[in-house]
Amino acid sequence: MEKMNQAFEKMKMLVGMEVEDEHQAAALEENSSLSFMEDFNRSCTLSTKQRFNGFAICFVAGLTCTLLSMLVFFNPIKFGLTFTLGNLLSIGSTGFLIGPKRQVTMMLDPVRIYATAIYLASMIIALFCALYVHNRLLTLLAIILEFGALIWYSLSYIPFARSMVSKVMVSCLDTDF
Repeated sequence: MEKMNQAFEKMKMLVGMEVEDEHQAAALEENSSLSFMEDFNRSCTLSTKQRFNGFAICFVAGLTCTLLSMLVFFNPIKFGLTFTLGNLLSIGSTGFLIGPKRQVTMMLDPVRIYATAIYLASMIIALFCALYVHNRLLTLLAIILEFGALIWYSLSYIPFARSMVSKVMVSCLDTDF
């Protein structure tokens, strides 16, 4: 029974539900100076159904924007806007499942900090090129960078995926026979 309760508590943590125990409640009462993310995370208590609905709505909206961006592929400015908006919505959708604090913590994990930084920077560059520069070539290059950063960022969540992709790419590009 003890193991089943522990497994249930781990599942609660995976979907971002609050896990209450005496130790955690005492620690929260002692720590009166909460950071912004902790305060924000505590005020965003949603039921499991609300979390799944928020995730589904945000994810479907992001996927729709990403797919609709293919309709305007030959106009890089509109493509950059819809593709980047789709990526932002898709990333935001996972915040519903695990909570905003854990989302940011996972994004800033040392394993994926560089992938996160490059991904967020490429989104900003793509939006900048599309909205202010209005240069189709630069916008297209920024979208290619954003897509590559999205793949590398996504691979950081799969154990050993980035090392496997790196080895495959090196073996494909190896010219020594």
